[in-house]
Amino acid sequence: MTVPEIHVREIFAFDEVTKASLVSILVRVVGDGAAVGFVAPLDPNDAEAYWARLPRADARVIVATVGGTVVGTAQVHLAGQSNGQHRAEIAKVLVDPAWQRQGIGRAVIAHAEEVARRNGRTTLVLDTREGDPSNQLYRSSGWREIGRIPEYARSSSGELHATVIYAKWDEPIP
Repeated sequence: MTVPEIHVREIFAFDEVTKASLVSILVRVVGDGAAVGFVAPLDPNDAEAYWARLPRADARVIVATVGGTVVGTAQVHLAGQSNGQHRAEIAKVLVDPAWQRQGIGRAVIAHAEEVARRNGRTTLVLDTREGDPSNQLYRSSGWREIGRIPEYARSSSGELHATVIYAKWDEPIP
């Protein structure tokens, strides 16, 4: 199998095609059971309303494309508090189900980390549902598990699941 050429970039505004692609990806990953703040079935209008609030100065959006088609995304939420100007949260790492396991998740995470660091953020956090494949992706990308919260997220079936919290920070120079 040929590895696709993945292009990853930060976007500052959505054109209609990009927005429609992001809506579709969000609906599809939620439909596949992802724990990303929504439960299935996700109404496309609700997904569109979600994306209508982005991007913002404190919530950067990363997109990955293959052949001009949006296949993945992530967000960088920059902490706004005066005591948090060094930190950010990586959120909504989503890959179109048809494109998963081809390096796209790893590429958007790496780019999100780069965007965070360009904005002076040296401490990064993210969370994901315990047991999801994303846990392996984050660990293999150098993220450290720092804790778990039981019964944190409700799935579409109504079951409560733990979330695993990961962090990445710049090591002090000795």
